[in-house]
Amino acid sequence: MFYALANGLVHTGGFAYEHILKDIQTLNEWAKEGKLDTTAISVHAYAFVAETYAILNHGASMGGVDYGPMVVAQRVVSPEALRGARIAVPGLMTSAYLALRLCIGDFAPVVMPFDTIMEAVAAGEIEYGLLIHEGQLTHASLGLHAVINLGTWWHEETGLPLPLGVNAIRRSLPDEVKREASRHLRESIEYGLSNRQPALDWALRYARGMETATADKFVGMYVNERTLDLGPDGRASIELFLQRAEDSGYVPRLPKLDFVM
Repeated sequence: MFYALANGLVHTGGFAYEHILKDIQTLNEWAKEGKLDTTAISVHAYAFVAETYAILNHGASMGGVDYGPMVVAQRVVSPEALRGARIAVPGLMTSAYLALRLCIGDFAPVVMPFDTIMEAVAAGEIEYGLLIHEGQLTHASLGLHAVINLGTWWHEETGLPLPLGVNAIRRSLPDEVKREASRHLRESIEYGLSNRQPALDWALRYARGMETATADKFVGMYVNERTLDLGPDGRASIELFLQRAEDSGYVPRLPKLDFVM
């Protein structure tokens, strides 16, 4: 997404961008403080900062018909076994955590760094783990089994892609600035999709030793044409996801959602 923008391959007309690489839980917390002008954020966390930020139409990550965050275990169990269970989660503001609550109801979350959960389940330190990273593709190599795939569940429930992450921008910025920032992001995504290999090579510097083939497949799942434009169904899915969360009492009452096109 950000390869072109970070490497001066998008003409920004005098706009300067400082790129800050942090895990999503940190960015979620920073958004609550209003620390950044524009930021990646979990859709779940957005519910708590909607008065401060608008959603950019470009840069989203969405689950698909057959992929998304998943719960894994050492043994084959039914999704019903998760109700009330202790489950390792990557943060209480992640969209995956909210989706799991909407899916199964109450359970006992155990917060762990996102990149340690799969190994903790494999080592028997905890019975169930919610994966938001490439472990969605590689968990079987550790002998783990998928209990539920939340992307599939949401699609079966609604016919829509599961909203996970978006980019947001400070509402108080001038409208012209917000539109220009949105255009720069779209052009960066377009460039990355059109120049996939150099963009992937650049991204692999931050990929925690991920194999190239795995990274390529994972990027294809979450950076694609829907990332370029949420589309009407993507925007509708975000609204429905947060409305269900509001109805369940998991997030505060929301203002009308604004999307910067």
